[in-house]
Amino acid sequence: MILTYHEILKSVTSGMIHIDPFEESMLNPNSCDYRIDYKLLEIMDLPVDPKKQTSYNKINFTDDGYILSPNKTYLANTFEEIGSDFFVPSLIGKTSLGRLGLFLQITADLGNLGAKHKWTLELKAVQPIKIYPMMRIGQVSFWKTDGDSSRQYDGKYGGFSEAKSSEIYKEFGQKNGAGI
Repeated sequence: MILTYHEILKSVTSGMIHIDPFEESMLNPNSCDYRIDYKLLEIMDLPVDPKKQTSYNKINFTDDGYILSPNKTYLANTFEEIGSDFFVPSLIGKTSLGRLGLFLQITADLGNLGAKHKWTLELKAVQPIKIYPMMRIGQVSFWKTDGDSSRQYDGKYGGFSEAKSSEIYKEFGQKNGAGI
């Protein structure tokens, strides 16, 4: 079950949902807008072998904005820290930007219980599009869980305050874990 405006507001006020900084004006009927921060990572080299790390171009974009190029993938982070020990966050893009050809959170829109941080965003433009730091770029909804929620996220991508590149290459060759 998805939380509505009043339930999100009540849960932020009570501390059950963490959004920092929080502005009530960013609440929607069943979500809360979030903004993009001032840094981007542009994926430069896609390794043929997933056991190798991808290289990135770090971009600090200004208030004048930055034009995303088509056929490239960018990583950025939310300006807000978002998370909850009680509800599962789901981050998606805004329809107004999708209608301009910006895809956001292409594959990883579902968060985990217990993760509270600035989220890494996946951005892909189908045509050149200018984005600006601090613009409302997406929205987060919160879902009630069913069952025991005592197991909280403690994975490798939690707790970062900047966009985090893929670390899948670290999983290859592990025994009793993900990879080959």
